[in-house]
Amino acid sequence: MIDSYLTLGEPVSHKITRKKSRFLAILRPITAEDEVAQVLNDLRRRYHDAAHHCYAARWLDGNQVVETSHDDGEPSGSAGLPILQQLTGRDLTNVIAVVVRYFGGTKLGVGGLVRAYSDAVAEALDRTKIVHRTLEIRVAIRFPAEVNSAVMSIIHRFSASVESLAYDHPARVDVKLPPSRAAAFCAALTEGTGNRAKAVVET
Repeated sequence: MIDSYLTLGEPVSHKITRKKSRFLAILRPITAEDEVAQVLNDLRRRYHDAAHHCYAARWLDGNQVVETSHDDGEPSGSAGLPILQQLTGRDLTNVIAVVVRYFGGTKLGVGGLVRAYSDAVAEALDRTKIVHRTLEIRVAIRFPAEVNSAVMSIIHRFSASVESLAYDHPARVDVKLPPSRAAAFCAALTEGTGNRAKAVVET
Protein backbone atom coordinates (compact mmCIF):
# COMPACT_ATOMS: atom_id res chain seq x y z
CA MET A 1 0.00 0.00 0.00
CA ILE A 2 1.19 3.51 -0.83
CA ASP A 3 1.01 6.01 2.02
CA SER A 4 3.03 8.79 0.41
CA TYR A 5 4.75 9.82 -2.80
CA LEU A 6 7.09 12.39 -4.33
CA THR A 7 5.90 14.84 -6.97
CA LEU A 8 6.54 18.29 -8.43
CA GLY A 9 5.99 21.27 -6.22
CA GLU A 10 5.28 23.44 -9.26
CA PRO A 11 5.42 23.31 -13.08
CA VAL A 12 8.85 23.71 -14.65
CA SER A 13 10.31 24.04 -18.15
CA HIS A 14 13.86 23.91 -19.46
CA LYS A 15 15.41 24.07 -22.94
CA ILE A 16 18.56 22.45 -24.28
CA THR A 17 20.07 22.46 -27.78
CA ARG A 18 21.80 19.56 -29.52
CA LYS A 19 23.20 20.06 -33.05
CA LYS A 20 20.74 22.90 -33.62
CA SER A 21 17.74 20.82 -32.54
CA ARG A 22 15.91 22.42 -29.62
CA PHE A 23 14.43 20.27 -26.88
CA LEU A 24 11.99 22.03 -24.56
CA ALA A 25 11.11 19.94 -21.49
CA ILE A 26 7.83 20.90 -19.81
CA LEU A 27 6.86 19.16 -16.56
CA ARG A 28 3.55 19.59 -14.79
CA PRO A 29 1.85 18.04 -11.75
CA ILE A 30 -1.24 15.96 -12.51
CA THR A 31 -3.68 13.99 -10.38
CA ALA A 32 -5.51 11.71 -12.83
CA GLU A 33 -5.23 10.02 -16.23
CA ASP A 34 -7.55 12.45 -18.04
CA GLU A 35 -5.13 15.31 -17.28
CA VAL A 36 -2.50 13.64 -19.49
CA ALA A 37 -4.60 14.27 -22.61
CA GLN A 38 -5.46 17.79 -21.44
CA VAL A 39 -1.81 18.76 -21.01
CA LEU A 40 -0.83 17.20 -24.34
CA ASN A 41 -3.61 18.96 -26.22
CA ASP A 42 -2.65 22.27 -24.65
CA LEU A 43 1.03 21.91 -25.54
CA ARG A 44 0.33 20.67 -29.07
CA ARG A 45 -1.72 23.80 -29.68
CA ARG A 46 0.88 26.05 -28.10
CA TYR A 47 3.83 24.45 -29.93
CA HIS A 48 1.98 23.44 -33.08
CA ASP A 49 5.02 24.02 -35.28
CA ALA A 50 7.26 21.55 -33.40
CA ALA A 51 8.39 18.30 -35.01
CA HIS A 52 7.64 16.07 -32.00
CA HIS A 53 5.80 16.16 -28.67
CA CYS A 54 7.22 13.17 -26.79
CA TYR A 55 6.10 12.45 -23.27
CA ALA A 56 5.89 10.21 -20.24
CA ALA A 57 3.56 10.33 -17.26
CA ARG A 58 3.05 8.57 -13.94
CA TRP A 59 -0.03 8.88 -11.73
CA LEU A 60 -1.82 7.16 -8.88
CA ASP A 61 -4.94 5.19 -9.73
CA GLY A 62 -6.34 4.11 -6.41
CA ASN A 63 -3.29 2.68 -4.70
CA GLN A 64 -1.41 1.69 -7.86
CA VAL A 65 1.09 3.71 -9.89
CA VAL A 66 0.22 3.78 -13.60
CA GLU A 67 2.73 4.96 -16.18
CA THR A 68 2.77 5.63 -19.90
CA SER A 69 5.15 7.03 -22.52
CA HIS A 70 5.14 7.88 -26.22
CA ASP A 71 7.84 8.54 -28.83
CA ASP A 72 5.57 10.61 -31.12
CA GLY A 73 7.34 9.65 -34.33
CA GLU A 74 10.89 9.43 -32.99
CA PRO A 75 12.64 6.03 -33.30
CA SER A 76 11.15 3.47 -30.92
CA GLY A 77 12.56 3.78 -27.40
CA SER A 78 14.54 6.94 -28.13
CA ALA A 79 12.26 9.50 -26.49
CA GLY A 80 9.33 8.35 -24.36
CA LEU A 81 11.27 5.72 -22.45
CA PRO A 82 14.23 7.97 -21.54
CA ILE A 83 11.75 10.58 -20.31
CA LEU A 84 9.94 7.96 -18.24
CA GLN A 85 13.21 6.68 -16.80
CA GLN A 86 13.97 10.14 -15.43
CA LEU A 87 10.62 10.14 -13.61
CA THR A 88 10.98 6.61 -12.25
CA GLY A 89 14.64 7.19 -11.36
CA ARG A 90 13.58 9.96 -9.02
CA ASP A 91 10.48 8.05 -7.88
CA LEU A 92 8.11 10.81 -9.01
CA THR A 93 4.37 10.26 -9.22
CA ASN A 94 1.43 12.39 -10.40
CA VAL A 95 3.55 14.13 -13.01
CA ILE A 96 3.71 14.45 -16.78
CA ALA A 97 6.88 15.36 -18.67
CA VAL A 98 6.59 16.50 -22.29
CA VAL A 99 9.61 17.26 -24.44
CA VAL A 100 8.88 19.40 -27.47
CA ARG A 101 11.47 19.05 -30.23
CA TYR A 102 12.24 21.51 -32.98
CA PHE A 103 14.37 19.69 -35.57
CA GLY A 104 17.60 21.50 -36.41
CA GLY A 105 18.41 19.73 -39.66
CA THR A 106 20.98 17.22 -38.36
CA LYS A 107 20.01 13.71 -37.33
CA LEU A 108 21.22 12.78 -33.85
CA GLY A 109 20.90 9.01 -34.09
CA VAL A 110 19.12 6.89 -31.51
CA GLY A 111 21.85 7.30 -28.90
CA GLY A 112 21.93 11.05 -29.36
CA LEU A 113 18.15 11.27 -29.06
CA VAL A 114 18.13 9.18 -25.89
CA ARG A 115 20.68 11.49 -24.29
CA ALA A 116 18.93 14.65 -25.45
CA TYR A 117 15.47 13.69 -24.20
CA SER A 118 16.89 12.33 -20.96
CA ASP A 119 19.09 15.37 -20.33
CA ALA A 120 16.29 17.85 -21.04
CA VAL A 121 14.07 16.28 -18.38
CA ALA A 122 16.91 15.71 -15.90
CA GLU A 123 18.02 19.34 -16.10
CA ALA A 124 14.43 20.53 -15.72
CA LEU A 125 14.03 18.38 -12.59
CA ASP A 126 17.26 19.80 -11.18
CA ARG A 127 15.65 23.24 -11.37
CA THR A 128 12.40 22.53 -9.58
CA LYS A 129 11.21 21.69 -6.09
CA ILE A 130 10.28 18.09 -5.31
CA VAL A 131 7.64 17.72 -2.59
CA HIS A 132 6.46 14.85 -0.42
CA ARG A 133 2.70 14.19 -0.37
CA THR A 134 0.97 11.94 2.15
CA LEU A 135 -2.15 9.91 1.43
CA GLU A 136 -5.03 9.37 3.81
CA ILE A 137 -8.35 7.57 3.54
CA ARG A 138 -11.54 8.24 5.48
CA VAL A 139 -13.20 5.60 7.64
CA ALA A 140 -16.74 6.16 8.92
CA ILE A 141 -17.48 4.30 12.16
CA ARG A 142 -20.93 3.76 13.68
CA PHE A 143 -21.21 2.30 17.16
CA PRO A 144 -23.43 2.13 20.24
CA ALA A 145 -22.46 4.53 23.02
CA GLU A 146 -21.46 1.77 25.41
CA VAL A 147 -18.40 0.85 23.29
CA ASN A 148 -17.27 4.46 22.96
CA SER A 149 -14.25 3.94 25.22
CA ALA A 150 -13.03 0.95 23.16
CA VAL A 151 -13.52 2.81 19.85
CA MET A 152 -11.61 5.88 21.07
CA SER A 153 -8.82 3.71 22.43
CA ILE A 154 -8.36 2.02 19.05
CA ILE A 155 -8.43 5.37 17.24
CA HIS A 156 -5.69 6.60 19.55
CA ARG A 157 -3.66 3.39 19.17
CA PHE A 158 -3.63 3.73 15.37
CA SER A 159 -2.96 7.50 15.52
CA ALA A 160 -6.00 8.14 13.32
CA SER A 161 -7.08 11.78 13.06
CA VAL A 162 -10.68 12.50 14.04
CA GLU A 163 -12.60 14.60 11.51
CA SER A 164 -16.01 14.59 13.14
CA LEU A 165 -17.77 13.01 16.10
CA ALA A 166 -21.50 12.86 16.80
CA TYR A 167 -23.19 10.99 19.65
CA ASP A 168 -26.39 10.17 17.84
CA HIS A 169 -28.08 6.77 17.80
CA PRO A 170 -25.83 5.15 16.83
CA ALA A 171 -22.82 7.35 17.49
CA ARG A 172 -20.61 8.18 14.52
CA VAL A 173 -17.00 9.17 14.20
CA ASP A 174 -15.15 9.89 10.96
CA VAL A 175 -11.40 9.41 10.98
CA LYS A 176 -8.51 9.58 8.52
CA LEU A 177 -5.43 7.38 8.46
CA PRO A 178 -2.81 6.08 6.00
CA PRO A 179 -4.12 3.45 3.52
CA SER A 180 -1.72 0.77 4.77
CA ARG A 181 -3.30 0.86 8.25
CA ALA A 182 -6.97 0.70 7.20
CA ALA A 183 -7.44 -3.08 7.16
CA ALA A 184 -5.77 -3.60 10.54
CA PHE A 185 -7.69 -0.66 11.99
CA CYS A 186 -11.05 -2.07 10.90
CA ALA A 187 -10.11 -5.52 12.19
CA ALA A 188 -9.14 -4.03 15.56
CA LEU A 189 -12.49 -2.24 15.79
CA THR A 190 -14.35 -5.47 15.10
CA GLU A 191 -12.36 -7.42 17.65
CA GLY A 192 -12.16 -4.70 20.29
CA THR A 193 -15.91 -4.00 20.29
CA GLY A 194 -17.21 -7.53 19.77
CA ASN A 195 -18.33 -6.57 16.26
CA ARG A 196 -20.53 -3.79 17.63
CA ALA A 197 -18.63 -1.01 15.84
CA LYS A 198 -19.22 -0.95 12.08
CA ALA A 199 -16.50 0.64 9.94
CA VAL A 200 -16.87 1.68 6.30
CA VAL A 201 -13.83 2.72 4.28
CA GLU A 202 -14.89 5.63 2.06
CA THR A 203 -13.31 5.96 -1.39
